[in-house]
Amino acid sequence: MDRVRLATVWLAGCSGCHMSFLDLDEWLIELNQIADVVYSPIMDRKDYPENVDVCLVEGAVANEDNLEQILLVRRRTRLLVSFGDCAVTGNVTALRNPIGDANVILERSYLDPANLRPRIPNEHGIVPPLLEQVYPVHKVVPVDFHLPGCPPPAPRIRAFLEPLLAGQAPQLTGDNLRFG
Repeated sequence: MDRVRLATVWLAGCSGCHMSFLDLDEWLIELNQIADVVYSPIMDRKDYPENVDVCLVEGAVANEDNLEQILLVRRRTRLLVSFGDCAVTGNVTALRNPIGDANVILERSYLDPANLRPRIPNEHGIVPPLLEQVYPVHKVVPVDFHLPGCPPPAPRIRAFLEPLLAGQAPQLTGDNLRFG
């Protein structure tokens, strides 16, 4: 049997979903028997690889770097999973959307409270420009599965991944479908 090529990606979010993934504890050893983690923020690989079987995407699409990354991830991934409420709905990261223009947020955050050298950070290649709105992943690229929770607890992640990695569709019902 071929080993599953598994990736995780962190866009605009708090990394809580990845912390829950690490809370899988001993099951991570079992996971290692059937899957190779080929990309993740918890490893030191810089470039997203080709031919990924499953990718868990944490966070919403909030800036140009997020947009570029999710487009690449979708092209190179067979099954894409919105991992956590920010990826599924936008959640906390999308709270700026009702305000409108991203510049209003930047001015309020960096100019209004400043008393020394007020400026909006915009170092090319360091600070990615914000998109006008924050988008859940499915508004930008097709998503195959949604795994809700803020963050999804480790037992829910396992209940989702076990059938998926065995080639079956996960059944998210009851406690496994709850948001927040």
